[in-house]
Amino acid sequence: MPETTLPINLGTWLLAISPILLLLLLLAVLRWKAPQAGPVGMFLAVAVAVLFFRTPWESVAVGAGKGVWDAVFILLVIWPALLLYRIGTASGAFDALRRGLSRYSRNHVFLVLAFGWVFASFMQGIAGFGAPIAIVAPLLLAIGVRAVYAVVIPLIGHAWANMFGTLAVGWLATLQVVDLEDELTTTLITAALLAPVTLMAGAAIAWMAGKGPALRLAWPFILIISAIHGGLQFVIMYWEPVLSTFLAATVALVALYPLSRWSRYREPARSVPDRPAMKPEAGETAEDEDEHAPTMSLSWALLPYAVLTAVAVFTLAVPPVEAALDRIEFGLPFPEADTGYDVVTEAEQPYSAIAPFTHPGFSLIVAVLVTWLVFRARGFFAARAERQGRQPVWSSLAADATPASVAILSFLILAGVMEHSGQTDLLAQGIEQISPPLLYAFAANLIGLIGAFMTSSNTASNVLFGQLQQGVASGTGLSESAVIGAQSAGGAIGNAIAPANIVLGTGTAGIVGQEGAVLRKTLPWTLTAAVVIGLLTLLFV
Repeated sequence: MPETTLPINLGTWLLAISPILLLLLLLAVLRWKAPQAGPVGMFLAVAVAVLFFRTPWESVAVGAGKGVWDAVFILLVIWPALLLYRIGTASGAFDALRRGLSRYSRNHVFLVLAFGWVFASFMQGIAGFGAPIAIVAPLLLAIGVRAVYAVVIPLIGHAWANMFGTLAVGWLATLQVVDLEDELTTTLITAALLAPVTLMAGAAIAWMAGKGPALRLAWPFILIISAIHGGLQFVIMYWEPVLSTFLAATVALVALYPLSRWSRYREPARSVPDRPAMKPEAGETAEDEDEHAPTMSLSWALLPYAVLTAVAVFTLAVPPVEAALDRIEFGLPFPEADTGYDVVTEAEQPYSAIAPFTHPGFSLIVAVLVTWLVFRARGFFAARAERQGRQPVWSSLAADATPASVAILSFLILAGVMEHSGQTDLLAQGIEQISPPLLYAFAANLIGLIGAFMTSSNTASNVLFGQLQQGVASGTGLSESAVIGAQSAGGAIGNAIAPANIVLGTGTAGIVGQEGAVLRKTLPWTLTAAVVIGLLTLLFV
């Protein structure tokens, strides 16, 4: 890592973290909406950069420009995901999903775990970039989950899969910035640190679905799925880390069918009276269903998700196809940026190029087009409009996506400015300087967590802090593999509290403005997971 002259002391450290603390205060305590809180945090980051970190306006502009470009990655997911949701609403697909799925299981605990944990993890294995949240939140709404929980559940459910999901893009990026002495040991330690995270996710989601009685009902399901997730991922590391999460999540998805045949999970959960995540009117029997039959069958309602999965697997999991499609990419050039404290960010030509045909947004766009054409041809929109009135699609899309886009843009501009001004480096170095080796090992995952909170990306977090973590490990005699593993695991769970990810969920769930309510539910789980990862890290150092 290049040497800087950043003044590392308590005052500058507090200044560097002030934009993050302000966001937490506005969202979680004062309950501001994300489109309001995001710009305030962004302007504070700019002010701190210019006034206290000797950052020229040209460097601020470079950081902000990169933040805008990073936001494009997420917006290419959220706009088509919202459009798919609106098409599903206007055609009656979600009514058909709710009623059709009850034929396989009328157990709300099973369904919430199946969608919010297992399917979300599968989508993270092949897609990523927020797609699991954007896709799963509307599905949970369709089975009667309250809107806030419909966002919270996939945020927690997919967290364990972030590092090696999206065909291990986070791992491959880490190898680009860190020259590891023992790659296999690093992957195995990372997988070991993530294994309890998926177990904790299953338990937390079951608790939301029905507290103690739901946990007692779901414990075999949770143990089986977490063993597949964590155990199979660990084993596959010996063969191919790139496929570890994808294959483990796929096997878990397949395991849902035999589990749904088990009488324990096929029949309604009568033993679970308290259901905090479920709407009061959500029912499990035919008597609770709508008066009218749905406009389509379950198989038609599942069409967009089948198309989405097929396109994603074809473009991302077939190496010759992925290699060919990855050749088509575009990005923007950004010049070198520096500050008065010698924080230098090299020029990039181009910066973070987008390969449009392997981006998850492409799979979503194809699913939107196929779904719209098929549903229109079969008359589903007209049938729904005749029964319950025409549902607006484009106006609703703009109403949902515009505030979400403002929030995402401001959060990622904030992250770009903090990185280019040195605030991000100073945060990590401050933790390093005050921590004895064992304490640092325990806290190493917090650095990864902070990086993911800022950027909404495990990959970006590892790129930002991978070299620093490696340098600290070398200087203190700690295990390089353990520290990099902790960094990666912390980045994975940090996605559950990342403001941009939360906005992605609230946008697709139709509750933009309730980001604070979501954060108040994901933050305790994330901090608990960080403590568990920290303690486990001590076993490997």
